[in-house]
This record gives sequence, C-alpha cells and structure tokens, in this order.
Amino acid sequence: MHTWHWRNWEGLPYLTCSLLANWQHGFFTHQFWPRSPQDLTPVLHSEASVYRLKQVHGNTVLTPQEVDSQVREITGDEESAFALADGLITEQPLQAIWVASADCTPVLIGDVRTGQVAALHAGWRGTAAKIVPQAIARLQAQGSKIADLRVALGPAIAGEVYQVSVEVAAEIGASIISQNDNQKIVQALHELPNSPLLADPEPGKVRVDVRRVNTLQLENLGISAEQIAIAPYCTYQTPEHFFSYRREQQKKVQWSGIVSGKT
Repeated sequence: MHTWHWRNWEGLPYLTCSLLANWQHGFFTHQFWPRSPQDLTPVLHSEASVYRLKQVHGNTVLTPQEVDSQVREITGDEESAFALADGLITEQPLQAIWVASADCTPVLIGDVRTGQVAALHAGWRGTAAKIVPQAIARLQAQGSKIADLRVALGPAIAGEVYQVSVEVAAEIGASIISQNDNQKIVQALHELPNSPLLADPEPGKVRVDVRRVNTLQLENLGISAEQIAIAPYCTYQTPEHFFSYRREQQKKVQWSGIVSGKT
C-alpha cells in the first residue's frame, strides 16, 4: 500500500503521498485558505515558477508554454488573466503546477524517468471527458512510458456520499463502458468488480465513486494498481481538513500542487 503522510508548514497541515516521493508536492488543506498558488509554491520549492488555470470542468490539458501564450492574448482584468483549462503538464524542471478542488478529484502524476509532472482537476464532467487519459496521452507525446508514471488521486468526495442522477452516472460511466444506452451503462457499472456505483434509496439516483472511475480509466491504459494511490480522505466527511462544496455550498477551494524534476 502507498502511504499518505501529514506534513506541517508553520503549523498548517498538508498531505503528501509516498508514490510521489521523487517530487516536491502537496495536497493542501482548507487551513491554507485563502492563500494562492503564488503563496503556496515556496512551501514546496523556493525557486519554482508557478502555473495555475481558470478551471472550467473540461478536459483541456495545457503546458506552461501554452498557458503563457494564452494569457498574453487575454487583455483587461489581471485577476481573470488565466488560461481556461483543467490540467497542466510540465516541459521543464522547476515548474510548479496547481489545481483547485472542493469535492472534485485533484490528480497529480509524475514520470520517474523524465521527472515531468501533471496536475489535473477531475470533477465528474472532466472524468466523463477523460481528462486523465488526455493528460497521459500528452505525457506520452513528450516521451513518457506508461510503466514510468505514478498517479496520486487526492482528497475528494467519496462514493458513499456522492449522490447523482442515473443520467450523470451514465455519462461518467460511458468513459469506461462502451454502450450507448444509459440503463445498460449503469447496469454494466454495477456488475464491475469493486463497482464505482452504489445504490441510492431515491428513485432515479445512484451514488458514484469518481476516483474509482478514474482508476478504471488508468487501468484501461495499462497502468497497474501499484502505480496508483488514492487518498483515504473524503472532502465531504472530513470538515476539519477539507472544504466541500456539497457540504457548505461556498465557493472555497483547496489547492494541490507538484513541482517538476530533472530534465
């Protein structure tokens, strides 16, 4: 089993994963709110350049170079001068990349051979649109091999408390089940070993474990269970450490970030 460790920075807790031991990284708690990635990067590395996005629940994955060129095209309000995307993938060492989440899954990926990393915001929409496979395809285009990747899925809402409509479950499930009928997709999901779906007492509703769906997408790409770690924390059920949009209905987030390594 991969181990998760609580770290402290000036008395504030954040989480790291042994699978990503090669990289400075952290899944930060709400205790760091409202600090920005600019403020948080020095916790990980004093010299890394900082990249973040305006997240839009899609599956676009950008490099820092693409972020810079998009941002140069944006005029006007500085505060909104962020590229629109939900994933970042590095090209150079010492690039700190960040994603924000409040129930959605923050995914950090590292390549042990190249040192390059990815940070993704995988909510149900991003998961349905296969943002994680998308990022891995981009890493492969930069020379990564599947066997060298390490993937950590951070704190997110757990399946047992995440109620969605059958339609939403089918949309997410279509990313791993090749059927085009909602009922058939949901049925097939229920039949999977260690199913990502749980029954819900309300008609037309089910509960879905989005991190499990992401894990199945990874396995479909040939990534083994040993290369994947899932944080044993649910944002909804751990109010002492994490914001949950479902629980609080507030627009607050926690940040997760990772710094790329060697060339």
